[in-house]
Amino acid sequence: MHFSLKKINRYCESHTTTPSRVLYDLDRATHLKTLAPQMASGAVQGKLFQFISQMLQPKSILEVGTFTGYAAICLAEGLDKDGVLHTIEANEEFEYIIRDFVKRANLEDKIKLYIGDAKEVIPTMDLQFDLVFMDAAKREYAFYYDLLFDKIKSGGYLMVDNVLWDGKVVEEKKNTDTRILDEFNKKVQADDRVENVLLPIRDGIMLIRKR
Repeated sequence: MHFSLKKINRYCESHTTTPSRVLYDLDRATHLKTLAPQMASGAVQGKLFQFISQMLQPKSILEVGTFTGYAAICLAEGLDKDGVLHTIEANEEFEYIIRDFVKRANLEDKIKLYIGDAKEVIPTMDLQFDLVFMDAAKREYAFYYDLLFDKIKSGGYLMVDNVLWDGKVVEEKKNTDTRILDEFNKKVQADDRVENVLLPIRDGIMLIRKR
């Protein structure tokens, strides 16, 4: 099978519904004001998240790792009419961008932002979640998986980003970050409390359903 992954990604983008004006402007602001704009979900992944949320119509969503808020806005589009998305961002420098675009998207009543260390915030949450999106420190994925597991409802879903790590997980020689992500993927695969599918979208999304 010979093809250019970049060309495939561009083809997927050109055959995906164009993002809203708010998301378009957020993507531009992210590229102009941050050092790693590629961390934002982008059009294809964002639309997938919107669809998943709209299908589930969750009453409660948790996002660990907001960055500038692209995924949060997409996920919030599918919330139940009384639902809330809770999102945690460690870097306070992104707060002004997040709040600005959440307001532009008219989602101030749907998105609750926490600025701080997720390891400290999550234990204070007396909540059960229908859907969780994990995009925090990659080396701590296994820790967060264990920390979050009991907060996910039975039948609820967990989505984990960047699990292919630019395709490096399939290489024989792995650096530390790649090895840790590979071990995380194996941990999920071996967990009989869940069902899972690894989707080769962008940098890889592990979609997990709690039995």
